[in-house]
Amino acid sequence: MTDDVAARPDTETGDDRTPLRRAISGKMLFLFILGDVLGAGIYALVGEIAGEVGGAIWVPLVVALVMALLTAGSYAELVTKYPRAGGAAVFAQQAYRSSLVSFLVGFCMLAAGVTSAAGLALAFAGDYFTTFFDVPTTATALVFLVAIAALNARGISESVRANVVMTIVEVSGLVLVVVLAAVVLGRGDGEPHRVFEFDSSTTPALAVLSAALLAYYSFVGFETSANVAEEVRNVRRVYPKALFGALITAGVVYVLVGLAVSIVVSPDELAGSSGPLLEVVTIADVGVPDQLFSLIALIAVANGALLTMIMASRLTFGMARDGLLPSALAKVLPGRRTPWASIIATTAIAMVLSATGSVPALAETVVLLLLFVFLSTNVAVLVLRRDRADTDHFRAWTIVPVLAIVTCIVLLTQQSAETWLRAGILMLVGLALFGLARATGSGKHTEARD
Repeated sequence: MTDDVAARPDTETGDDRTPLRRAISGKMLFLFILGDVLGAGIYALVGEIAGEVGGAIWVPLVVALVMALLTAGSYAELVTKYPRAGGAAVFAQQAYRSSLVSFLVGFCMLAAGVTSAAGLALAFAGDYFTTFFDVPTTATALVFLVAIAALNARGISESVRANVVMTIVEVSGLVLVVVLAAVVLGRGDGEPHRVFEFDSSTTPALAVLSAALLAYYSFVGFETSANVAEEVRNVRRVYPKALFGALITAGVVYVLVGLAVSIVVSPDELAGSSGPLLEVVTIADVGVPDQLFSLIALIAVANGALLTMIMASRLTFGMARDGLLPSALAKVLPGRRTPWASIIATTAIAMVLSATGSVPALAETVVLLLLFVFLSTNVAVLVLRRDRADTDHFRAWTIVPVLAIVTCIVLLTQQSAETWLRAGILMLVGLALFGLARATGSGKHTEARD
């Protein structure tokens, strides 16, 4: 273990000097984002969405896709304008010139990422895993997080290559669900009329809004890509294409899956199942083993956890380098050029959360924290229009961040009091860490730049 290695220029793009290795191509970035979006959310939340909206599962998925694309427009503009590790925290620092605001935005993102990884570790250790091994959930989750950390520390190239394989597997699982639904429909079974039916206990508009909040969770993950900007080759050229391409691809897959499960399984059955997609496999009864689909689901969850922890460690590295966290967290392995100190710190926190939390509680907290991050980023786009960049970059229509701000506010109104309380406690912890960093002098050079 040594101190930071010297920053090295990107000889291919001429971008700012960075100690991180630029090893991610445009295609790898596309699969990185797609793999993060097509994670555990759709495998676990389809049943919950059906419980809110009824058979028209595809409708809130489309609404959530539009909401995600609006905020993605802001990310595309800011990442190509400021391609540095740190993501939303960097954008907040540039826009608001406040160490406190930048820290809180970054901390929200960091807390959301680590909390999400903790929840995914518990999901990995749950019913799908016990199909193969009957072992304690918490112990499995902790071992799982250590394994993810080891792969993360080995290198971004190895991590992203693993993501490519896991993304192909998880997409194949979703395609399998669509194919099996077609088989069921082809033999005269299934009920296609359900795809236009809404929950009768409320109005369609309210049902869609409630379900869209859950569906939105299935699309979050694209924001993690902002934190590997320094490791992407030709980032200003390839990032927007990869981002929008991955989100639209995920949206198409999600809509097809929503149609498929609605045709094959009733909303009540879906809502009562902890493995809703597995219900399609069972009803189709064409010889696909339940264990095979459980394995695919485990790979999907593992992929989401890996990408989330990559984001969390890079964000911690960026904030430490900018003086918002202790500088010791910016240490990089000289050979691998991976942020080892940040990887250890974020993994330790995730392990604590996994040992003390539950999947539903952690998931709800993730959504609320990310909405604050998205709100800050969408406002930052408008503020930073006055900051002229030296190079060409993507520029979103002004109406895009404005509409994105509206969607974030609407979704914030749908959160429960318990979730607000949990997020508030986390923010108090963040404020305490910020005060500690200032007291120990970690934030001196950040203040100089304000």
